[in-house]
Amino acid sequence: MKSTRLIPAAALAALLAASFPAQAYDADWKRGRVYYRSVCTACHVASPVGSINPSTRLKLEWTAYLSADKHAKGKEKLGTYYSKAYRNSIKATNKAAEKFIDVPDAELAEDVKAFLIKGAKDGDAPASCS
Repeated sequence: MKSTRLIPAAALAALLAASFPAQAYDADWKRGRVYYRSVCTACHVASPVGSINPSTRLKLEWTAYLSADKHAKGKEKLGTYYSKAYRNSIKATNKAAEKFIDVPDAELAEDVKAFLIKGAKDGDAPASCS
């Protein structure tokens, strides 16, 4: 008799669990903008590459670039630059890196992606890094 009550209870619990989808992270493009302009652009301006404005690429191009996870013509992983280790290494000279030191790497990557997609040539608000 107890087993017949457990089956409906287990089914109800499974239905309730399935009705609450996992919460996806809602990227913060504003935080992504601050990080991109303060960390990415600061480094690029100091290099021969120069500043790379979000509006220099289409959304599809940014998505492909970010998905490839390659930086410096494939010599480095792009994800390195979102890592806590990297932020820790530059925090003494970069306030944004220090400010976002405790942000999970995946969230920061999503934030930057949201900014780049929003600021892309065909995005909602094409952006430069002035």
